[in-house]
Amino acid sequence: MTRTSLPRATDRLPVDAGLPTQAGIGFKPVHFDALMGDPQPPGFIEVHAENYLGAGGTPHAHLSALCERLPLSVHGVGLSLGGESPLDTVHLARVQALLARCRPAVFSEHLAWSTHDGRFFNDLLPLRYDAACLARVCRHIEQVQEQLGLQLLLENPSTYFTVAGSTYSEPDLLSAIVQRTGCALLLDVNNVHVSCHNQGHDPLAYLAALPLHSVREIHLAGHARDVDAVGETVLIDDHGAPVDDAVWSLYRHVLKRTGPLPTLIEWDTHVPDYATLRAQARQAQACLDDAATRRAAA
Repeated sequence: MTRTSLPRATDRLPVDAGLPTQAGIGFKPVHFDALMGDPQPPGFIEVHAENYLGAGGTPHAHLSALCERLPLSVHGVGLSLGGESPLDTVHLARVQALLARCRPAVFSEHLAWSTHDGRFFNDLLPLRYDAACLARVCRHIEQVQEQLGLQLLLENPSTYFTVAGSTYSEPDLLSAIVQRTGCALLLDVNNVHVSCHNQGHDPLAYLAALPLHSVREIHLAGHARDVDAVGETVLIDDHGAPVDDAVWSLYRHVLKRTGPLPTLIEWDTHVPDYATLRAQARQAQACLDDAATRRAAA
């Protein structure tokens, strides 16, 4: 698919459309010169939508240059799909203008909330997984897909506890959202590992309950470790370290189930040099190549 043909909600993407089935990196401005000069660049880049909602300047100049060279994924962090308030239509219109300008292969957002009564909270906050949440998130996703004219990719969040009153497991809620709205999934494997560790769940059982056929992109990232008040280890999804060995193992398990899928290395805090980030992407690419070989031999 070319970047001049964004998928519409009424014209769903086939499994192998959208981003190339390669490893990409989250773009950081500090890496611009190294990325533009890389003779073997990553398969694609991803940017946060909210960093490019301005009218121009260096951010858009960099993005335009990169889009001439590489496929693009735009990742939203501010639509607050799970919020109880109506969607901020001004913010949505600004995202729409960005997508029209840079023509990404995919657009994604989170199963979370970050706004309430006109206030913005600079975090992706957890939801109570119940029937009201399901109806609200579906209503907001349908509004986004209708206005943007594309199939949204919804990312599973990192969580640290279950919100009291929840009546759905996270995989069951995501499955119901996909079924009702026709959206696809962005599977963050690090988030699966972090959430399952913190809540004592089996990550393989979590993955088995997901509609993996709906996954269009995978995220990999590092996490930090902390100790809570009772001495238990808590994993913090800070995107500030290399991908953990347990996450690589879970990633390879996913690829055995799904086959190769576009995979992004996220690194948002303690950002390393470009060579370190590319090395992580090459490790992901090796997993993708192995999965492709296994699938071809099956």
